[in-house]
Amino acid sequence: MTELQCGEDPEPSEPGPAGPFFVPVRPGPAGCVARLFRTPVGGRTAVAFTTPQRLGAALGDRQAWVRLSEPALRALIEPLGVREVTVDPRLAAHPVGPPERPTPAWREWHPQAVGALRVTGAAALVGALTAWIG
Repeated sequence: MTELQCGEDPEPSEPGPAGPFFVPVRPGPAGCVARLFRTPVGGRTAVAFTTPQRLGAALGDRQAWVRLSEPALRALIEPLGVREVTVDPRLAAHPVGPPERPTPAWREWHPQAVGALRVTGAAALVGALTAWIG
């Protein structure tokens, strides 16, 4: 994963990514909008990929994308206060699928535990009645 900071030029010995990037987008009110992500420490970043295969491997083959140069991508994210562009990230996320329905708490109880509560409650009731009656 290569992170480019705004205003930084790679050193001649450190080759930077060249050419237009494949940038993931989502539908917006006026067309496509670049998707923004969070870094591991919580900062916002735009992501860009050098090939559509890398984009598909990270975000899925159905992810919409546009080709943008780095200056064009930076011009899009700068008004949003985002300064980082992460190139070819390897994203780690849970598999996407239908949301799981939570199991009600009463279904998580073990039947023997429920029986133990009933026996304990009955014993407490008998003890209270014995103390009260004398």
